Amino acid sequence: MLRGGGYLDEKNENGNVDDSIDNKGNGNAENAGNSKNGREKHAFDWVKARSACTLPKIFKDLRLRVEQDVKTRNSLRLKTAVYEFAVAESDGGFKVLLKSDALSTAVTFTLADHAILVRDNTGTTMFEVTLNFTDKGECKLMVGGEEREMWQVQRMALEELMFRSL
Repeated sequence: MLRGGGYLDEKNENGNVDDSIDNKGNGNAENAGNSKNGREKHAFDWVKARSACTLPKIFKDLRLRVEQDVKTRNSLRLKTAVYEFAVAESDGGFKVLLKSDALSTAVTFTLADHAILVRDNTGTTMFEVTLNFTDKGECKLMVGGEEREMWQVQRMALEELMFRSL
């Protein structure tokens, strides 16, 4: 039976009513508000999803995660360790410092117009992080043309500093 919005009341193989859009192309915006058992069917809100996929928002999240990485790494040091890690403000961003009597080095994260720049202690760019809002409505981090998860970006930036510099 066809209901007002172009949905069919057909039973599926389990005997339950299948409230999906019929195969005749009746799934337009006018039909998107019909409800099943009092629940509204909504189209994907791409504007809201895209507005969350911005460099400033990702940069803020990255900083919070990097600060947690620093806390975790410091908690793993031996009690006799003569080094420590810290997060400090830097021009247009922040940096992670490795401080010891013998060594002082850092990785700097900067928010630029087009990317998040990650630089080593000499100011040389290690890599840039850009964003890609996909056709599936997902916000993806991109490094060198490849999709990366946030933790992968963190590792790429900090692994040398936190584990190989000592």
